[in-house]
Amino acid sequence: MSEFVDEVPIRDESIRLGQFLKLANLIESGAEAKEVIADGLVTVNGETDTRRGRQLRAGDIVEIGGAKARVVQE
Repeated sequence: MSEFVDEVPIRDESIRLGQFLKLANLIESGAEAKEVIADGLVTVNGETDTRRGRQLRAGDIVEIGGAKARVVQE
């Protein structure tokens, strides 16, 4: 069984984790992003990351609540 990973294009070379969660429609708002990241509910490339300003680049995979999104260069 293969896992579905949504590919989300970004315009720049990198994007902050909090911004990416909103762009990928994984959360509703910046306030929610801050909360779920601080609570350790978000993983980047399989590791929990609590830094909202974490810089993501093409190929990084973000997961929250079983939903996954991969950063791709636009």
